[in-house]
Amino acid sequence: MQVQYIDFNGRLVPESQPVLTVSNRAFRYGDGLFETMRYEHGSVRFLAYHVKRLQEGMDVLHLTGHANFGVDSLTEMVSRLLDKNGWTQRTVRLRLDVYRDGEGLYSPQHNQSAYVLQASLLEGIEKPSRKLGLNVGLYEEHAKVASSLSALKSTNALIHVLAGNYRKIKGYDDVILLNQSGLVCESLHANVFVYFQQKLYTPALSEGCVDGIMRKVVIEMALDSGIEVIEAQLHPGILTEAEEMFHTNAIQGVQWVMGFRHKRYFNRLSAHFQDKLKSWPPEDNR
Repeated sequence: MQVQYIDFNGRLVPESQPVLTVSNRAFRYGDGLFETMRYEHGSVRFLAYHVKRLQEGMDVLHLTGHANFGVDSLTEMVSRLLDKNGWTQRTVRLRLDVYRDGEGLYSPQHNQSAYVLQASLLEGIEKPSRKLGLNVGLYEEHAKVASSLSALKSTNALIHVLAGNYRKIKGYDDVILLNQSGLVCESLHANVFVYFQQKLYTPALSEGCVDGIMRKVVIEMALDSGIEVIEAQLHPGILTEAEEMFHTNAIQGVQWVMGFRHKRYFNRLSAHFQDKLKSWPPEDNR
């Protein structure tokens, strides 16, 4: 079996080789951030957006070492890892974990960042584009608290683990999470959009959702198509009134939701965005 490699702070080591200690702060406290990125056709899709979100998140957490995660440095880092694995011409899922290095209890020794970059093939794993969309449920056992930290892609993701366990038990493809006010926040894997009365709605960042890369891209594509987008507080009741619902994330792009409880949705707008995404952004804006 071919050995797969990861990038651990600039060292390419076998994925099976232990690299973290029990004092690692991401393990102990969830003290870090991560980016999941899609690599295809020889580059990372929307890399500049990922870099901007990551560096802004590092600022919030007071992590240093931004220069290690610029567009050029990340491009080189990804190319080096994929070349080592023989995957430069493949479609790949990348996960970059950036965490606070060093030891310490709640008060860290310092704020220098460290990282781990992993890669896995998407070919043969991704579900084929299917006529039937996602079947979605509602997770109500715990709420995601909206705060100044909730928009971050944090390694502290306990509520998503619990929601993921619920999704698995119930047999859903995805589940909707609510915030502490009982309003729609996001899904387990993605940001949420609903189309209602000729307007496209998505929870505002103030409602606790992650500041998703594909969320940003879909808003851009909607405005380019002349579709009004409203970032707002969404009561769960809108899910049973909307004509369409779809989910967005950096790996899967735009995913049509077929059903929520007894509600069934159309697939017109999500299909439009799926098609538009193939050539987005326009050549003169790249």
